[in-house]
Amino acid sequence: MMPAAREALLEAAYTALLHRPWSAVRMVDVAAVAGVSRQTLYNEFGSKDGLARALVRREADGYLAGLDRALAQGGLPAAAEWTATMGRDNALVYAVLTGCWGPRLPAPTLAAVPSGSVVPAQRRADGALPAPGELIALVRDRAVAALGEPGAAKAETEQLARTCELAMRLALSCVVAPTEDGAARLVGELLPTR
Repeated sequence: MMPAAREALLEAAYTALLHRPWSAVRMVDVAAVAGVSRQTLYNEFGSKDGLARALVRREADGYLAGLDRALAQGGLPAAAEWTATMGRDNALVYAVLTGCWGPRLPAPTLAAVPSGSVVPAQRRADGALPAPGELIALVRDRAVAALGEPGAAKAETEQLARTCELAMRLALSCVVAPTEDGAARLVGELLPTR
């Protein structure tokens, strides 16, 4: 399948999810909105659960790509604000960050799908989805890689890792309990001044 058709299917599924619970999203409707046959949809994703996993993976990947941009442009405060904003504005990102899968959402299992049942184009989406703690560790490591100084002492890198994890956990608290001050300001107050 062409990447544009795959993306159209994922976008159609996401749009459908905005308007009704996942249990009411029909594969035939997703295919029709994307302009492909239902068989093409099944060939690409294997099942409705396969579509759900790919959709969750797409949203998680989009969050991580935005996080990388935020880190590059504004450091930890910008990454914290991105996390809080995405967690507030995107129900799938909220679910991935918090582990709270509401009844309106698909709830794909975190474990990888057995390889014998995987449609070839679906393999990446059928890999294990990170649990919230694993995602925070992944985000922490990305922040350390983006913000760390080449050749820094081990103690400095470890302190940066602790600071990054604390900042992202504070941002996550802003996802669950939003603040008027914003995650960027809260994380900015956490950071040592140089």
